[in-house]
Amino acid sequence: MANGTATTANPAPLIKPKVSSEDWIMRAVLMGIALYLLVSIVLPLYAILSKSFKNADGVFVGLANYVNFFSTPALFWSIQNSLTVTLICCVIVVTLAFIYAYALTRTCMPLKGLFKGVALLPILMPSLLPAISLVYLFGNQGIIKEWLFGYEIYGPIGIVMGECFYVFPHVLTIMLIAMANSDARLYEASDALGASKIKTFFTVTLPSVRYGVVSAFFVCFTLVITDFGVPKVVGGKYNVLATDIYKQVVGRQDFEMGAVVSMVLLLPALFAFAADRLVQRKQVALLSARAVPYQPKKNAGVDYGMLAFCGVMGFILVSVLAMAAYASFATFWPYNLSLSLKHYAFEMMDGGGWDAYYNSIEMAAWTAVIGTAMVFTGAYLVEKSKGFHTGRAAMQLLCMVPMAVPGLVLGLAYVFFFNAPDNPLGFLYHTMPILVICTVTHFYTVSHLTAVTALKQLDAEFESVSQSLKVPFYKTFFRITVPVCMPAILDISMYLFVNAMTTVSAVVFLYSPDTALASVAILNMDDAGDVAPAAAMGMMIVGTAAAVRLVHAGLTRGILGRTQAWRKR
Repeated sequence: MANGTATTANPAPLIKPKVSSEDWIMRAVLMGIALYLLVSIVLPLYAILSKSFKNADGVFVGLANYVNFFSTPALFWSIQNSLTVTLICCVIVVTLAFIYAYALTRTCMPLKGLFKGVALLPILMPSLLPAISLVYLFGNQGIIKEWLFGYEIYGPIGIVMGECFYVFPHVLTIMLIAMANSDARLYEASDALGASKIKTFFTVTLPSVRYGVVSAFFVCFTLVITDFGVPKVVGGKYNVLATDIYKQVVGRQDFEMGAVVSMVLLLPALFAFAADRLVQRKQVALLSARAVPYQPKKNAGVDYGMLAFCGVMGFILVSVLAMAAYASFATFWPYNLSLSLKHYAFEMMDGGGWDAYYNSIEMAAWTAVIGTAMVFTGAYLVEKSKGFHTGRAAMQLLCMVPMAVPGLVLGLAYVFFFNAPDNPLGFLYHTMPILVICTVTHFYTVSHLTAVTALKQLDAEFESVSQSLKVPFYKTFFRITVPVCMPAILDISMYLFVNAMTTVSAVVFLYSPDTALASVAILNMDDAGDVAPAAAMGMMIVGTAAAVRLVHAGLTRGILGRTQAWRKR
């Protein structure tokens, strides 16, 4: 009895589960990916931050550079200019995207598929291209410059117009997701209570999508304030923070002030990111298990009114792209408008020639392959591995950091980090691998969130059963997880490829004459006054991205037919 009493009073200590060899392998791979993110995002950010506190000789000067920045009227005004055009764009784009998404999801408007495809066209374009198109439309020799009533395109008007075109599909995508699901019972209750259509909109529709609207606002804010392409082409003398970084580094070779401007640009991007994360945490599930999917009812007035709105929006979007295409074929604007291919003779132009185009395809392909493999593997280890909670939490945090860092800031940070004399990784500077590393890192967060969303839909029972049957985790990963998540994997690869083809801000400081990219060639051609060849190179990017998307769609259908047959049961 004494022994029994002793046993009761002193329970046996909890036995920690034994860490298997497979667990160690998974942790090692996870830490390897975490080390990549540490080197590719955290250390470069530390390098640019420390640079902003030093002078040209590398001596620590504290806040002297920041005091100099805020005491320089031209630079200080850039902050106000950036915030002004950004807020105007946010109001315009969020409003238009909301109405457009409402038309596609909450009405019986015809041709929904067509209008959705048209609205997503700008995703295939580098931000430089719509700005060039605006020059041909509203510039000094533009075909409809009179529509500006004496105002010129070079300045805030041009920046707002170009940015609205550029960010519209991104904001629309968020709006479509926010409006995709709604409970029909709420609308039935509203009708039963005799509420008007307007009251129903403000009491049912708008509250159900408020988190999506707020998230879209912050995404729009980040994209506009950090974009470099549009203000570079049509900004004129209206300086913004993004162009100031470029001017300080490329124009004046003042790397210290460039670092300061980068840190100033990083602050609103961080604020928008933090605010968006906070809003998403407060979001609650809008659909219960008893919810009834909302089916819009036909209303001729509303349906055709929305059709007219989407028609106008679609016409504007197509017109901008069509103008760029026409300008690339016009022999000599505006005196000889006969069509020719002379502007596609890139080897005769300054900026990189056809080699730049081929380099872009190579970089985009490597980004898609390496980035997809790294992102999905990292997301799998974060979601499906056992134990190691601290390491997984740290990895999740590292995956979120790239979204808050503007492309220009990331690119300049790479210059300071990889070009440092004592950095053993300096051999990567001005090579193709550093362009791939920068691009994968720049678009890592969205890809990671896509992979995590797909993996969360898989029951943990797959891994548990495999473990009980002594099946190695990598066999489960390749035989079950990858085939089931193939739709998400293909989406990630497409996302990385298209963005790698169109990005300019993150790589504008990192290329060499041998690794010039098509998007950078557009910038260089525009600087040299070869606007038509710049438009031609932009159309090559659009055509390539569109062709790859079509191939991707075909491959997706074929692959999914084999790997997703279980869904049809």
